Amino acid sequence: MAVVDDILRRLLQLHPKVIDLKLDRMWDILARLGHPERKLPKVVHVAGTNGKGSTIAYMRAIIEAAGLSAHVYSSPHLVQFAERIYLGEKGQISDEYLSDLLQECEEKNDGVPITFFEITTAAAFLAFSREPADYLLLETGLGGRLDATNVIDQPRLSVITPIDLDHQQFLGETLKDIAFEKAGILKTSVPAIIGLQHDDARDVIESVALDKKVPLLIANQDWQSYEQHGRLVFQSANELLDLPLPALLGQHQIANAGTAIAAIRALNDDRIESEHIERGLLAVSWPARLQKLDNGKLHQWAPAGAEIWLDGGHNPAAGHALALSLAELNDRSPRPLVLIIGMLNSKDPIGFFQAFEDIAHVVFTIAIEGEENALSGEVLANIASQAGLEAYAKPDIEAALNDVEKLCPSARIFIGGSLYLAGNVLAKHNEIVASSISGTTKK
Repeated sequence: MAVVDDILRRLLQLHPKVIDLKLDRMWDILARLGHPERKLPKVVHVAGTNGKGSTIAYMRAIIEAAGLSAHVYSSPHLVQFAERIYLGEKGQISDEYLSDLLQECEEKNDGVPITFFEITTAAAFLAFSREPADYLLLETGLGGRLDATNVIDQPRLSVITPIDLDHQQFLGETLKDIAFEKAGILKTSVPAIIGLQHDDARDVIESVALDKKVPLLIANQDWQSYEQHGRLVFQSANELLDLPLPALLGQHQIANAGTAIAAIRALNDDRIESEHIERGLLAVSWPARLQKLDNGKLHQWAPAGAEIWLDGGHNPAAGHALALSLAELNDRSPRPLVLIIGMLNSKDPIGFFQAFEDIAHVVFTIAIEGEENALSGEVLANIASQAGLEAYAKPDIEAALNDVEKLCPSARIFIGGSLYLAGNVLAKHNEIVASSISGTTKK
């Protein structure tokens, strides 16, 4: 990993901005590499604000349950950069293979200005073009229209998960602006699955789709998914499926699973049958998505018997979904809820905190270790107080967990507010070395 991190640090110096949304540099590096984007397996291109990663995780689990293989490109990583590139039957890319690809891209680029995400995405395309698979599940990094992944002329399918306010400094201040950017992945005549949307976002998507003659399959219009009697029901014009609840917890995962099932069905792949959907829902795994942490380092700092849950959701919509899930968990197994929250300065903390006003016993706030764009614990505690929560700033995760015992020894502890915090927490919990390439470089 040290070699990979050394190369990644060099690549960070190739452009003065971490994020600079345009496609010219991407087209240039791909041409220098012999256009690997033209040699990929069937592509499912996924954009959206919330639920992209989970939806892709469901799709991959279902595809693999059918005995097929899927490459996956996702971001940001949690602990190690290699998590971003999953190579079909080989699994997560090895550090050795990744370092070779990154060096190849660095040499072909020859010092030309290019952003970190662009050149690492080019490396991923190289890997995906050289390894066999049935599908490539391709997640956008930021937005869609000008995202580095949006160089695929004819994907097999496009998917847009729920859109909400996030990254306004890059994508626009309104929901309509952001939806227009996300809808930029739609390609002429390529079918698209549209997850649950606010009316403004759906109107924009439908307008873009009409201009490009894109056939749409829209949640709660052409298909729906819901929980009934402890089961997941998926219903479309063509079928009614009675399925187990997914392994990923939370009501929002019912919607994410439904989007994935609709996408799988839109592939029209006869090799994927209903039994594979069922097995995939039960087998799915996606770290830091309402994940209950098994015994590890964090439990040594927390009160004996405390539950510790982790999630990387960071915007108000994610906050509301998580609060609902934690409230349901409390209904089944009551415990005082303690929040430990760290966030970046580009997010909306008060909107996130307001979702927990009626269910959180106390909030401990911390700065995200190693993140120059993180809000301080003191600033976050003040914002949480404005949202009506009892909040205290702590120097780090260990201090916050130690202090839980003083207030709520039998607590259910929820750690969240940022994927960057989630990555740091997982690294500490499992006592593994995290990549030194993090922060805003993750996007």
